[in-house]
Amino acid sequence: MTIKTHLLLSLVCAAGFTGFADDPATAPEIPRFSTNYLDRSVSPAADFYEFACGRWRKENPVPSDKSRWGGFSQLAERNWFLIHEILDDTLRTPSAPRSPRRQVADFYASAMDTNHIERLGLKPVQAGLKRIDRVSDVRSLFRLLAEFHDQGCGGMFAMGFGPDDKNSGIYAVDLWQGGLSLPDRDYYLKDSFLEIRGKYRQHLEKMFSLLGEKSDDAAAHANIVATLETELAKAGRTRVELRDPNKNYNKFTHAGFAEQFPGLPWADYFAARNMAPPEYEIVGQPEFFTALNRLVREHPLSDWKVYLRWHWLHAYASYLPAAFEQEHFNFYGKTLSGQPEPEPRWKRAAHLVDGCIGEALGRLYVEKYFPAEARARMLELVDNLKAVYRDRLVNVPWMTETTRSKALAKFDRFTHKIGHPEQFRDYSTIDIRPDDYLGNIRRAAQFESRREIVRIGKAVDRTEWHMTPETVNAYFNGSQNEIVFPAGILQPPFFDLTLDDAVNYGGIGVVIGHEITHGYDDQGRKYDADGNLNDWWTEADGKAFEARSQKMVEEFNGFEVLPGLRVNGQLTLGENLADLGGVSIAYEALQRALVKDPAKRKTIDGFTPEQRFFLSFAQIWRINVRDVEARRLVTVDPHSPGKYRANGTLKNIPEFLSAFDIPPDSPMWLPPEQRTKIW
Repeated sequence: MTIKTHLLLSLVCAAGFTGFADDPATAPEIPRFSTNYLDRSVSPAADFYEFACGRWRKENPVPSDKSRWGGFSQLAERNWFLIHEILDDTLRTPSAPRSPRRQVADFYASAMDTNHIERLGLKPVQAGLKRIDRVSDVRSLFRLLAEFHDQGCGGMFAMGFGPDDKNSGIYAVDLWQGGLSLPDRDYYLKDSFLEIRGKYRQHLEKMFSLLGEKSDDAAAHANIVATLETELAKAGRTRVELRDPNKNYNKFTHAGFAEQFPGLPWADYFAARNMAPPEYEIVGQPEFFTALNRLVREHPLSDWKVYLRWHWLHAYASYLPAAFEQEHFNFYGKTLSGQPEPEPRWKRAAHLVDGCIGEALGRLYVEKYFPAEARARMLELVDNLKAVYRDRLVNVPWMTETTRSKALAKFDRFTHKIGHPEQFRDYSTIDIRPDDYLGNIRRAAQFESRREIVRIGKAVDRTEWHMTPETVNAYFNGSQNEIVFPAGILQPPFFDLTLDDAVNYGGIGVVIGHEITHGYDDQGRKYDADGNLNDWWTEADGKAFEARSQKMVEEFNGFEVLPGLRVNGQLTLGENLADLGGVSIAYEALQRALVKDPAKRKTIDGFTPEQRFFLSFAQIWRINVRDVEARRLVTVDPHSPGKYRANGTLKNIPEFLSAFDIPPDSPMWLPPEQRTKIW
């Protein structure tokens, strides 16, 4: 089980690439806040997002190697440039065997050696394909599936390891629905994705053909995979249903678990993963495993071997010769996200190093790019935001004292991490070779799998990070009641030591408030001070919260992204509430800072501190998105599109309406009775 976290934005990796683009000659521009981004032809009362970001959006079309381009993208692009310098330096500088620098260098070198990858051909996956051919029954199928899961290859279902939601101090085994190759169950079941389903079958046929299969066999095998995955999709829950932590917590004793799904040979699976039978398992969606139990019995073993053959190839296609890599990109990049061209190879390689041995890279990143003053300033900002939020909990009028006392107890146990871990992960036991790209990826996955498996039933390591230091993002971890800000996000446009407090509070201040609020959003509020899933609210307070948050569901349901395609207000509720809380809390923290130091209350570029705060917030979400990617995001992403994260949030903030003199009945005006106000 990966740690259940709430991110500031969804993390997206490149779908694939050909890898022949030139290296960038100069560093990308620092994407800091600017009034030059404004479109002054648009009234703030008509569309504040376009007023704040319109000129930028007109002048910054989506690059050919991207499916979307925004403030986050610009920062990530600059950050990858900095990482590129580190990676190139590791190749030039001698280092000790198995040291972090050498491991990063050898991993990167293996990814960049395309000539060697071409010479190897299918050799890196041939052993796995032959083992699939030798599968003789369901037991051997599950033994092989277990080994594939250990190596980062998915299929049938997902298994992970993390804190028990109802006993957060202990690591447990978690099983979850899975086994799909398209982004979501809706892609298999809804008419709106009919065309993509047809192209998916074509992609399957092409990939099987690249393996050397005859056209008739490739078509038949594509049909088998599509049929099995569609059945798995029908058995799965929707994205909205997966947001209910109580519904997705179903505890089984190990004996009861095996008895519940007798057609699935769990003893063989656990043994193949070198796992002692756990005391219990937490099953997210029991009905999915009931369906899988039936499907394994109803479909012939030969079908499941074809299915596993596909997932083995699909997992590693991006790391094989160019023909496989390109076909993988053609579907997952072009078709699903609308990305015309792949990213350059060095960047794809950087993503892999970050994903596989990220804290080794993070150690080098922090040494070079993370100044001590940034951490000190962040600590100050976090303390300021926490002080405001605690006061809100003390004074919120709709909450009873019974619930309030527990809300405050939770808040007082709240912790934060900034920049990087105190102790970086040691990867020295991984055999990383400069001439074995796919082998490095598999061995890194096995290292992580073993690291997690041996902890089952043991105490949770509260010092652990679940993002690498170089990551441009932030998260709230409900099981540990903590907020985490990697070094990567502590740069413009979020955090800028060269600009005024208003801009920083509208940027990183809102991010801090956003992550704090996740502890009390529609999901986070269900976890107590110890990080346990536990209903600590009175019934009346719970209903009051739901009634207030329902206004936000209804507001965001009304936003149309593309003709006929609307935001899912229930899917995005947690992130929308976090944005609302983040803006409200950060604004008050700014006001306190201005009272403390009145000299900072000055107009800059014609805007007051209050106006610059809201402009900074809106500019964070500046973005252009290709239509096919927008459709994918609305389907799978719990975050609303950037325009509505800005406009939809600010309509509920009275201080925004005052700062820009928004008149009643204008597009940016929301009647008071329709506004959401929780914290």
